[in-house]
Amino acid sequence: MDEKILADKNLVVRHSTLELIEHWAIAISGLILLFTGIFELPVAKRYYIITVPGLGWSADFITSLYLHYAAAFVFSAAALFHLVYHGLRSEKGLLPQGGDCSASITVIKSLFGFGEEPPMRKYLPEQRLAYAGMALIILMLIISGLVKTYKNIYTPDMSHSVLLWATWIHNISFVLFFLAFLAHMAAIALRPNWPMVRGIFTGKVRLDYVRHRHSLWLAEIQPVQELPTMVVAEDQAPQLQESDSAIEDSTKDQTTHINKF
Repeated sequence: MDEKILADKNLVVRHSTLELIEHWAIAISGLILLFTGIFELPVAKRYYIITVPGLGWSADFITSLYLHYAAAFVFSAAALFHLVYHGLRSEKGLLPQGGDCSASITVIKSLFGFGEEPPMRKYLPEQRLAYAGMALIILMLIISGLVKTYKNIYTPDMSHSVLLWATWIHNISFVLFFLAFLAHMAAIALRPNWPMVRGIFTGKVRLDYVRHRHSLWLAEIQPVQELPTMVVAEDQAPQLQESDSAIEDSTKDQTTHINKF
C-alpha cells in the first residue's frame, strides 16, 4: 500500500505515481479511441470537423484507423497492467461489496441535502459500482476490437455473423463508454467531490477532507502511536531509591501507630 499521511502538509497520499500514469494512460487513449472511432465514419467533412485547426486529417480514414490502432494498444496494455499489478498486490478496494447499491443511494441523497453521509473508506460505494461497470465495458471493447482487428489484418473472409456480432458489441460498448465518461465528469462536477480532483492530478488529497468524509480509510492508514517509554537517568536512581525508602518508613510508622490502639 502506498497511502500515507503527510500531517505537516495537511495531505494524504491517495494514489502513487504509477497509478496516476496508469489512470491517465487509460483515460487519454480512451478519448483518442472515441474520437478516431467517430472519424472513421464519414462525418468529418459532413459536419465540418476538418475545418477545426489541427483536425484536417480527420477525414482521412487510414490516418484515423492507424491512430485508433495505436491508442487501442496503449488502452489494452494499460488495462492489462492494471489487472495484473493490482491483482498481485491483492488490492481489492475498488471491487464491489455487499450493500453498495443501498449505500450509493444514501450517499447520493446526502449530496442533495437529504440525510447524512455515513463514514466512508477510500472509495465511495458508487465508485466501486462504476468501476465494475467500466471494467465490463472495457472488456467488451477490447475483445470485440481484437476480433475486428484480426479480421482486418489476417482473415478478410471472416464469418459474416461473427464480424456482425463483434461490430454490434463494439458499437454498443463505444456508446456505453461515452456515457460512462459523461457520468464520471458529472460526478466530479458535484461540489462535495471537488477535493478529489486534486488527487487525479497529484495523487494527494487534503487531510481535513479525508477526516471528514473518509474516516474509515484514515483509520486504516493512521500510524499507531507508541506510548513513550519512561527512562530513568543514572543520576536520578539514588533519589528515587531514597524516596522509596522514605515511603516504606512512613508506612511502617503508620502501621505501628495503628497497632497501639
